[in-house]
Amino acid sequence: MSLVVVGVADCQVSGEPAAVLVTYALGSCIALLVHDPVAKVAGMLHYMLPESSLDLAKAERNPFMFADTGIPRLFHSVYRLGGEKRRLVVTAVGGAQVLDREGTFNIGKRNHLALRKILWKAGVLLQNEDVGGTVSRTVRIEAGTGKIMLRRAEQPEQELVKPSPRKGVMECHSQL
Repeated sequence: MSLVVVGVADCQVSGEPAAVLVTYALGSCIALLVHDPVAKVAGMLHYMLPESSLDLAKAERNPFMFADTGIPRLFHSVYRLGGEKRRLVVTAVGGAQVLDREGTFNIGKRNHLALRKILWKAGVLLQNEDVGGTVSRTVRIEAGTGKIMLRRAEQPEQELVKPSPRKGVMECHSQL
């Protein structure tokens, strides 16, 4: 097993079946996990903010800081390693309201909304998510199996089980 740490405002992709991608202490940030079970490719993006228009200079220096610039790059990185859009299993984790308990800025909710909007426009189904609340999370994904392990603050680690596939869901085509 090779551990690949995904930092804040970072994105990592691996086609090595023994690789495990992990990110720690997600608060209002969101980790987007993408896995292709056939190509055995996994990718993880840990983004901080919903829209690059908040700071175009920062977005230019680090596109992984923002949902709208990081998400497309994550998907294209997975495709370069053999992943195919129609096979991808997509999961989101994070988006909590940790520091802003009164909801003044709602960064976690805004990050989640931006994610849902980007995926919806691209015709990508979010199969699983563990978002919101008020606790931080650590998440890891195994590239070979797609198994996702989640640890919420002050709780034991557990597998994030995927819900049953929905029948009749059609794929749309777009930029992701």
